[in-house]
Amino acid sequence: MTVATAPASVRPASRLRGRLELPADKSIGHRALIVNALAGGPAVVEMRTPGRDVLSTVACLQELGVDIMAAADGPITRFTISGMPSRDATLDCGNSGTTMRLLAGALSGLPVRVVLDGDASLRARPMERVASLLRAAGAEVATTDGHAPMTIVGRSELSAVTHRLPVASAQLLGAAALAALVARGETQIESPGPTRDHTERMLAAAGVPVRRDSLVTTLSGPIRPRPLNLTVPGDVSSAAPWLVAGAVHADAEVTLTGVGLNPTRTALVDLLRRMGADVESRITDAGGPEPLGELRVRGGRPLRAVRIVGGDVAQLIDELPLIAVAMAAADGISELRDASELRVKESDRIAATVAGLVAIGASVEELPDGWRVSRDTPREARIVTHGDHRIAIAFAVAALGGVASAVELDDPECVAVSYPSFWSDLAEVASS
Repeated sequence: MTVATAPASVRPASRLRGRLELPADKSIGHRALIVNALAGGPAVVEMRTPGRDVLSTVACLQELGVDIMAAADGPITRFTISGMPSRDATLDCGNSGTTMRLLAGALSGLPVRVVLDGDASLRARPMERVASLLRAAGAEVATTDGHAPMTIVGRSELSAVTHRLPVASAQLLGAAALAALVARGETQIESPGPTRDHTERMLAAAGVPVRRDSLVTTLSGPIRPRPLNLTVPGDVSSAAPWLVAGAVHADAEVTLTGVGLNPTRTALVDLLRRMGADVESRITDAGGPEPLGELRVRGGRPLRAVRIVGGDVAQLIDELPLIAVAMAAADGISELRDASELRVKESDRIAATVAGLVAIGASVEELPDGWRVSRDTPREARIVTHGDHRIAIAFAVAALGGVASAVELDDPECVAVSYPSFWSDLAEVASS
């Protein structure tokens, strides 16, 4: 794999062409590593260009005594996992909220004492929600004023309870489900809205009796997962930049192969089609726990304004900065509401997105829980990313697709959190 040096600035491409294989889905990657560690292995998990967040999970599990050997063959890394978490530790989760929240659930049911910590951004994110869920099941969990560092003293048996999630969150659901593996009886997890179902799919493939009925997930324990060999599919969140870039560009045709097409993750495809974009999807392999397929986007179509509210927000949460770029290319006024959760991501993504939109020349109004945006005259801008990979990627795409005249990112390297090969792929589609 050739990883391009992050450019000093990004400018509009005359056309976009390419056929890309994407980094492994980090949501699935985290879960594959943790579930196999709870199973005790041996198991092999293969991932294409795993990002920093997934590597944080690997490092934490190793610190807990899990034997994980990594062998790279070009862009593919093969992780061989054996042994269970078995020792007390202070864990550095880096910038990964998924690592922290899922490990909190997994370790609550093991006889270990751990401190979960991370970088300054992760320390600013809310952790009392997950702590409260785990305490309800009998776990001993302490936060620092509702944030990390978070201390967990694990127990070998927890209580089977009914959880009612305060927000629709796959991370909270995953933490509660992993803790429920050591609970005797039936645990129910009720979500106020749709969430990704990667945890349920992963546990079911590992032999755990789990089911989802609409917004309720039910799991019976105690049970230990079986080891599960897995090739993690391409990340549909890493497909999102190219789908948006293709949709806003006048001359684009980009194909993305080997992508996970889990129906709880494809809301962006539906949204772009609703805006008028030409996006095709095709499932090529439905035999595993996650369906695989291909996405293709063609440019040149005018985009319509869109309004995103309510339950649609949770399904699009990671893609909302990119969607803001599509909104800034559309005819009419687009609006996002009910997205206050963006305030407590790696950055305040509402404030960061609005500031970026203003800088590139869009007409935008910041709202407490979202924004209103419409097209205006593109201009050159310097973008403050706040070290947030989603912000950096979104405004690189804005320039690539001509929604900005050019952008300079203050921290282009931060994209490696989720997409280490982003700059290489950008160079490929812009020069094809």
